[in-house]
Amino acid sequence: MGVSTGPGSLTRVAVFAALIAVLGIPGAIPAFGGAVPITAQTLGVMLAGVVLGPWRGAGAVVLVEVLVAFGLPLLSGGRGGAGVFVGPSAGYLFGWIVGAFVVGAIMYAGPVRPTWWRTALACVVGGILVIYAVGIPVQSLVTGLPLGPTALSSLAFLPGDLIKAVVTVGIALALWKAYPKAFHRGVRRST
Repeated sequence: MGVSTGPGSLTRVAVFAALIAVLGIPGAIPAFGGAVPITAQTLGVMLAGVVLGPWRGAGAVVLVEVLVAFGLPLLSGGRGGAGVFVGPSAGYLFGWIVGAFVVGAIMYAGPVRPTWWRTALACVVGGILVIYAVGIPVQSLVTGLPLGPTALSSLAFLPGDLIKAVVTVGIALALWKAYPKAFHRGVRRST
């Protein structure tokens, strides 16, 4: 199955990139004095994968990160510029791309409408585990802290990320009922 690159697809990618950026407006919440803040932006990453599918979801994240690299302050707390890609949160930013892809791949593995359990599984695996798997080692490398303590300190993110997964499930199921055409075409509405 190819990836459509028509105007509708590009518009959807741009809309979700904007959503990810807007979710950074509330700012960052310091995680118990840690080097990486808690943000609402991973909610946007999860939603991009759920609604757009793997390629377009990852594309929305890449678009945000390209704009950030060019200096736009689109990350929480008004952060932007190439420096964020070499700081403690760099791995999480790269993890967002892979995470959105995995969320979308899990969501669109079946031909039926989204279910709460598949959406939750997609968000936990792609939106949490994958992002942590990329983010924690890079944070450890950048901060010079051993991997174990870095992973342990990252548990501070888990409650918030689980809440974001639950919110994503609720939004996805409500959106499917209200406007199933918003979802990637690979999903057919079952009756």
